Amino acid sequence: MTIDFEIEGQRFTGLNGGPIFKFNEAISFVVRCKTQKEVDYYWEKLSEGGDEKAQQCGWVKDKYGVSWQIVPDVLSELVGDPTSEKSQRAMKAMLQMKKIDIEGLKKAYEGR
Repeated sequence: MTIDFEIEGQRFTGLNGGPIFKFNEAISFVVRCKTQKEVDYYWEKLSEGGDEKAQQCGWVKDKYGVSWQIVPDVLSELVGDPTSEKSQRAMKAMLQMKKIDIEGLKKAYEGR
């Protein structure tokens, strides 16, 4: 059985794999956020009843086992240059986070 649906203009097809096929990290949805308020909102809603052990670096697993990436728009700017000492500091900070803290990343990037 399949179901077609649309979210914000993006079309998706879902398949009912029955009890044999479970959700895993091979599929995840990305939620792009402009502000920390948005990050906090989506994190709170999607983590409710989910697997706390699956929370790392902006990844969260919801109560159905679906993986989500809650990503602030500024993330790629802060961690995107692997040759930059600033980006390396921000990446190191991010690896210690569950939910992404934009201000914490900026502080690490700036060396504060």
